[in-house]
Amino acid sequence: MTTGLVLASGVPAPSAGAAAASTTIAAMANPARTFAKFTFFKLDPAWQRRDPAARAEDKREFLAACDDFSEDRSLRAYSTVGTRGDTDLLLLAQSPVLEDVHTFHVVLSQSGLARWLSIPHSYLAMTKRSPYSNSGARSEICNSSRRYLFVYPLDKKREWYRLPPEERQRIMDQHIAIGRTYPEITINTAYSFGLDDQEFVVSFEADDPGRFLDLVQELRGSESSAYTLRDTPIFTCVAMSTAKALDALDGAATGRGAPALA
Repeated sequence: MTTGLVLASGVPAPSAGAAAASTTIAAMANPARTFAKFTFFKLDPAWQRRDPAARAEDKREFLAACDDFSEDRSLRAYSTVGTRGDTDLLLLAQSPVLEDVHTFHVVLSQSGLARWLSIPHSYLAMTKRSPYSNSGARSEICNSSRRYLFVYPLDKKREWYRLPPEERQRIMDQHIAIGRTYPEITINTAYSFGLDDQEFVVSFEADDPGRFLDLVQELRGSESSAYTLRDTPIFTCVAMSTAKALDALDGAATGRGAPALA
């Protein structure tokens, strides 16, 4: 990620510098494990009454920070305009180095658009190998080209963790078998134990919201569902480029010919 950005305000963007370098060795020790930060933004409606040129400049600054991060890290954007009342935009930033995620959000906070954004929901998680399947840890999640992403935090009841391992495996085998009857839906599980308030962040990639609805309804009757403590709020997100997700905030195309940063 480039670290020499200067925002339009004249304030230099902070550099990961030595901090990022010092964590590189630690990240290489677990190259397949990645931090995943789900950040939901809500726009102040007053921003839409700003001059169109000012709005375009705000979006260009924000977009430049996103483009910089995504040069060598995974960044996915989703619009929640029309699907949630309390959020308008989701950014999913991923990196094996936690300082990268921190620096990215510091840079975002210095953009003009950030002055008009709040963060009503935020989830930090990490990929790791599932104890219930033979698949290894994934170096990136939510990387398909499917049109929708459905996201929610998940907590299990304490009784779940007191079950014998073989009993938990039996229950999860049924849960996994149901999921496999929906091959057109990609299931991603990230882990938050000790990192954030929730235990998991679960996300599903799909082209047909109706099929996802059917999957969730069927899972409600599974034995594993009885051990769920919390699985809300749930977010229906429309996948698109970062530029298009920003344009969805005011319905105006960002002027990409002008420089995003001074």
